[in-house]
Amino acid sequence: MRRREVAMVLAMLAVGAAAGGCASMGVQPWERDVLSQPGMTPGEDIVTSALDEHIYFSKEASTGGLGSGGGGCGCN
Repeated sequence: MRRREVAMVLAMLAVGAAAGGCASMGVQPWERDVLSQPGMTPGEDIVTSALDEHIYFSKEASTGGLGSGGGGCGCN
């Protein structure tokens, strides 16, 4: 084989080894609680969640599942 062919084969082997090495990366189910951050949980900030819910049901002109009554005007 010529040098160019040898270099191509070696490059293909290197790419294959690098791509195969990434196959085992990922978070296992039992590791998720350790790697999660408190700021990523939904509803972490109570005030922000309440304001977001108020804006949502005021714009949608409907409520449901949030435990509040009223119409689309936002003046409960």
